[in-house]
Amino acid sequence: MKPAGKSTAIISYITLVGALIAISMNAEPKHAFARFHARQAFGIHLIFHALAIVLTYSFSGYSWLILYVVYITALVFGLTAALGNKETTLPLLGKHFQNWFTFIP
Repeated sequence: MKPAGKSTAIISYITLVGALIAISMNAEPKHAFARFHARQAFGIHLIFHALAIVLTYSFSGYSWLILYVVYITALVFGLTAALGNKETTLPLLGKHFQNWFTFIP
């Protein structure tokens, strides 16, 4: 059975803009499944962009490679969970994303 808000949850993992679109899509009606994944995706995108800004001032090519591998892995992990109708938090930061981003409806 497809949970309510599944397409919104999937859209949230497609770039930061997709996460913002998913947040606005879930404003009315509110779906818990979509909210969970919107928070996870928003956190993944936000952490990636914050670390990318920090790495802009460092000159290590390997740190960029590691950042992109972790970013893509986290997105695939979240997207796989959304496609599988599961609310699986991202290891290490997933529970924090649910607490930090309570402003996401």
